[in-house]
Amino acid sequence: MKLPPLPSLRAFEAAARKESFRHAAIELGMTAAAVSQHVKALEDWFGVALFERSARGVRLTPEGRDFSRTVSTSLEAIASASGQLSAARQRRQVRLACLPSVVSHWLAPRLPAFRAAHPEIQVAISYAAGAETPTQAKADLLITHGVRSSPDALPILSAATRPTAARDYVERKGPFPETSDLIRADLLHDEDKAAWRRWFAEGGSTAPTESGPLFADFNLLVSSVTSGLGVALCPTALIADELARGELQILFERASDMEKYYWLIEADRPTPEVVLMRDWLLSEARKSGQPQP
Repeated sequence: MKLPPLPSLRAFEAAARKESFRHAAIELGMTAAAVSQHVKALEDWFGVALFERSARGVRLTPEGRDFSRTVSTSLEAIASASGQLSAARQRRQVRLACLPSVVSHWLAPRLPAFRAAHPEIQVAISYAAGAETPTQAKADLLITHGVRSSPDALPILSAATRPTAARDYVERKGPFPETSDLIRADLLHDEDKAAWRRWFAEGGSTAPTESGPLFADFNLLVSSVTSGLGVALCPTALIADELARGELQILFERASDMEKYYWLIEADRPTPEVVLMRDWLLSEARKSGQPQP
């Protein structure tokens, strides 16, 4: 198929539509001289004058006018088809807003299996940033933490926390057979000291006054626990892989935050791709053996 230069066709279409090289140049983001050169290249290619040039400007020749109709119709068809392809690709995308801790410790190890099963779906993951609805997060699916905020929220993982430490820390500073033994431990905190105070109070004792550092992010906290810095109240569901590998161990089964979960919330009018990922997330949660509220 022998075609004239496509950039020249685009410049010609704009110039023909506006009957002005200058106005076409403004639309296309180029100079009027560049538009003129593209049009001249087409005229040389065809061996036919497409514009009449004068001191007052340019005007389409009869041949140029006939050709412009065909070019304009063809470029519009290409633009329409391109838009449909782009829209189809967007429909194959699922936007998931999530907490970094859930991504790092639960979703990321499982996501390759979803991608392998559904390579046609692009998963775009963003930070939830305190959003309470998918609309606020500009997402199709949202995973939040806390008590149930919406009747439509579906439980993914239990957020119950238990005293957790690295095995080498227990060997160095332990053992900790009784709650009272934690007085000797370096207690690490996620944001504030309230969680430890609550855990001790629920067991009928008082939290020690001396304690370790506070961490503003769970990923920082669990990294410090894993490296043997101390004992922290960690959501057991999020550290299941570390527990299975023996990197961490639970010191006491008594848990806090039993009423809290990681919740999955779906946007209105979900696409088939969104429904597919929603069902996959719920299936993975069931495989994890998570208790349901």
